Amino acid sequence: MECDKCGADAIHHAAYSGAHLCGEHLRRSVEKRVKRRVREDGLLDPDATPDDPDRWVIGLSGGKDSVALTQILDDVFGQDPRVEMLALTIHEGIEGYRDASLDACVELAEDLSLRHEVVSYEEEFGVQMDDVVESDPENMAACAYCGVFRRDLLETYAAEFDADKLLTGHNLDDEAQTAMMNFLEGDVRQVAKHFDASLGPFDEREGTDEFVPRAKPLRDVPEKEIALYCHVRDLPTHMAECPHAEEAYRGEIQSTIHELEENHPGARHSIMAGYEELSALAAEAYRGSGEGESTGDGERDAEDGTVSSPDLSECERCGSKTSRDVCRKCRLLASIEAAT
Repeated sequence: MECDKCGADAIHHAAYSGAHLCGEHLRRSVEKRVKRRVREDGLLDPDATPDDPDRWVIGLSGGKDSVALTQILDDVFGQDPRVEMLALTIHEGIEGYRDASLDACVELAEDLSLRHEVVSYEEEFGVQMDDVVESDPENMAACAYCGVFRRDLLETYAAEFDADKLLTGHNLDDEAQTAMMNFLEGDVRQVAKHFDASLGPFDEREGTDEFVPRAKPLRDVPEKEIALYCHVRDLPTHMAECPHAEEAYRGEIQSTIHELEENHPGARHSIMAGYEELSALAAEAYRGSGEGESTGDGERDAEDGTVSSPDLSECERCGSKTSRDVCRKCRLLASIEAAT
């Protein structure tokens, strides 16, 4: 199998486009799509200057997606005085897993001379995920606890660093799964929030001073291609899966979309193209009426709470924005403390 671009040995066949690509041209293809997404979303503030740069916090876990995102953004903007980037790594307290991925984060940040900060659940909340999973006071998946705690720290530290944007490494597969879950649950309100939180171009979103806006520059690139990209560039990457990952419903959706893609190449792209257009319409209809509380149901709710709501107030315990007296994070921490 030869590369369509140069005739060298191909390492990947993109069935959705029919392209056969060698390592070099796969690299160029991935980078081209990420750069296009950066332009189309208006990631760089047109008013940014060296004296008043756009500040970006990148969620760097050490996995393939966040490593690829950090590398590409550094390639494009690392020497641009209009952009100031910081990598933020969260240590959940998972023995034999996060320490290894933290090594990858440290190596990449040092290679790029990128400012890198590490925060942990233990230091911030007094808990470690291994212990939370063992006690499980709410009888729910580990990802449900972890998603709430992770979102809180990303948001808290992005605000502390006075970030203008919070960037995460969600890929095409991740986003297509989220879209299907929202559709199948009939959750139009969540679809609306998704647009203003991280899908819409920045000049089309409803702004809010309550949360740092998010962006997902990798969302046009399939997961497999990101893994190959990291391999081709020999990037320091921790490929192991979290030992506590057990999102059963998302797993079903993942399998369904995988089968659709196998039988109908391009299905993921079609799902997202329609979803993004519908999310813009839903956002226009629902703006100002959304709930401000994260439900804690894992990655799917990473966007929750990022749309302006007239009902938002400060949590009585930690001061974070919530639609209740006590936020979801603090309720979970109280439950965990009571169980120990």
